[in-house]
Amino acid sequence: MRQLSTTIDIASTPEVVWAILMDFAAYPDWNPFVREIDGNPSAGGRLTVRLHNPGGTAMTFTPIVTEADPNRAFSWLGKLGIKGVFDGHHHFTIETIDDARVRFIQSEDFSGALVPVLWGRVTRKTRPGFDAMNIALKERAERR
Repeated sequence: MRQLSTTIDIASTPEVVWAILMDFAAYPDWNPFVREIDGNPSAGGRLTVRLHNPGGTAMTFTPIVTEADPNRAFSWLGKLGIKGVFDGHHHFTIETIDDARVRFIQSEDFSGALVPVLWGRVTRKTRPGFDAMNIALKERAERR
């Protein structure tokens, strides 16, 4: 297993950041990486997620929500084709720093037979997407 992780501090509350993350309908308005999400955001629910890596191509997949802990964590498990080939467990974590600041951590644990082959491409193309989303989330939360 390999992990890709990015972090950004946001001058906002966990409630505001959570509200932005859960407002799937607004993603096209602000999110340059996760362009669309639709579906059931509860644990066990299925989503349809459309990603667009900066300078890359769009990809649509249908992960299962593995965690939905309000104001703290949201995650899903997706796969490329058959389970065990190239799986990604994507996490959004909100950690309270103090009354007016949070740390937002976006990470993904990759596993499966193709991870060693695709890892260079994943880090080169996906990390900029994580960073772009983090910055856009920070800007949106701090404007509220």
